[in-house]
Amino acid sequence: MKKKPLLSFWQLWNMSFGYVGIQFGFALQNANVSRIFETLGAKVENIAILWIAAPVTGLPVQPIIGHMSDKTWNRMGAPQSLFSARGVWR
Repeated sequence: MKKKPLLSFWQLWNMSFGYVGIQFGFALQNANVSRIFETLGAKVENIAILWIAAPVTGLPVQPIIGHMSDKTWNRMGAPQSLFSARGVWR
């Protein structure tokens, strides 16, 4: 079994700030989603249903896609063919 490489302080620092940037982007996007829903014609009373729609549909769909991906192997050995489909779908 391969030993995991030890990361230096600066590698951990850079990785942490990379994740902070990603979280900041998600927070900005989520802050405006309700307004976008309203602009598209959703009533304020229905916005909660729209917020819960993605997680509820992801619960049954993600295991199916994961199962399909686990059975897909290419010449490099790793299941990669459905990764891009998952990214486009989300």
